[in-house]
Amino acid sequence: MMKPAGVVRKVDQLGRIVLPKSLRKRYQMNEGDPVEILVQGDHIILERYRPRCVFCGSMDNVCEFKERYLCSACLTEMKQLRR
Repeated sequence: MMKPAGVVRKVDQLGRIVLPKSLRKRYQMNEGDPVEILVQGDHIILERYRPRCVFCGSMDNVCEFKERYLCSACLTEMKQLRR
């Protein structure tokens, strides 16, 4: 369940909003950090971006390979296919 932050911001001419410093600090969001925009029904949700494995969608132990993300479990499985 989403909890209101008690903060109201207006959207500017370019469609931007400013996240208050207190929220950025609480959720450890820094300048330049990637943010994922999710939609759930009538709600727009902002989350810190965490890469997911292209095969299974896991966010655990993910590494980048040729501009794609793979988890260690899928990488191990792929190595076994080569045998």
